[in-house]
Amino acid sequence: MDTHATQTAPTQCFDVVVVGAGVVGTALVALLAQAGMRVALVEARKEPLGWGAIDKALPAPRVSALTPVSQRLLTHLGVWSAMAECRVTSYRYMQVWDADGSGEINFSADEAGVPVLGHIVENAVTQAALNDQVLGHPNVTCFFGATLRALQTSVTGRWLKLGDGRTLHAPLLVAADGARSTLREMAEIDVVSDDMGQEAVVTTVKCTQTHGSTARQAFLAGGPLAFLPLTVEGDARYCSIVWSTTPEHASALSQLSREALGQALGEAFGHRLGDVVACDQAYRFPLVQRHAKQYVLAHFALVGDAAHSIHPLAGQGVNLGLMDAAVLAEEVISAWRRGAPWGELTTLRRYERRRRLDNSAMLGLMKGFRELFGTQMPVFTLVRNLGMSGMNRLSPLKRMVMRQATGERGRLPLSCR
Repeated sequence: MDTHATQTAPTQCFDVVVVGAGVVGTALVALLAQAGMRVALVEARKEPLGWGAIDKALPAPRVSALTPVSQRLLTHLGVWSAMAECRVTSYRYMQVWDADGSGEINFSADEAGVPVLGHIVENAVTQAALNDQVLGHPNVTCFFGATLRALQTSVTGRWLKLGDGRTLHAPLLVAADGARSTLREMAEIDVVSDDMGQEAVVTTVKCTQTHGSTARQAFLAGGPLAFLPLTVEGDARYCSIVWSTTPEHASALSQLSREALGQALGEAFGHRLGDVVACDQAYRFPLVQRHAKQYVLAHFALVGDAAHSIHPLAGQGVNLGLMDAAVLAEEVISAWRRGAPWGELTTLRRYERRRRLDNSAMLGLMKGFRELFGTQMPVFTLVRNLGMSGMNRLSPLKRMVMRQATGERGRLPLSCR
């Protein structure tokens, strides 16, 4: 609940307070700190993720398809080289097909005029690299193991009271604490939710054939199944699996032995990469698409999943969040440098205008894809197959789609150019 503040305890003051030390929140902190702003990073987890938590033999099940634009941002932050040294897998090709028909479309980096279409990266690798930049930075104060007790407001900014009694104040408070954001609820910002009636199943597999730097996705009756390329210690036969399916099917998959899971994945995928061996169990999580009704209030902003969560169909969730962080940082730093009030609505609404339209378009596109490919009616199957086949023959249209997929949309912030 937002109430007028009464200062009752020693308060630590910052230029910006960011709640949520995930990939998006930490990237935002890094951008602000690099510019010279004093930033507090507040996180519920007791300890930050370090390189020691990365398993060099088995990739983590949660990965993201980072676009070249996101790569440029992470390079700007000075973390990409460390990520590449640990484990990133580039992909130059994409294959998408309808398992119930003959429609198929193929994309290549050469057609798009880019070196790669993107990189498959474990979220833990990106997180560890960002933590290396932020933890110990002279402009950053971290509060790990923190709970949120109260959110208050004044004419100069926001007061955040932590569970241990400490109080933080800043002209700008940013919620980067995920799809079920506690801070967003405390600020009383409503969201529009769309329960997809699906769950995502993720795991890591090893195939008979190498992935060939290709990201593959099949549209099945229950939902899309993606085999995303991973290279582990020089071996290019690994893939990260993301299968969006019904809760009942997800439950059944999570209970299979590794041998049975590998067989099920291979059959569903038409054995395009030969036999499949599961390296790990199947993990599942519900899919709910959310969009906040507003991104900003006075001295308050939402970024990443706190503002919008999206179907993993196109692997765009982290990319959208990183773009939120880059745009918000650009607007805030610009105002701060010229002595303007960086936490007031005049500044924050510029961020909202630049990001809301792009995020809305991507959420709408994913919903449309889900509805088009989620029906087994013959007329829709025909439309899907004709559409895929037609696009595959139209190079200009394919280039436009690939440009969108690589993140080259709208006015990019300088940190991403």
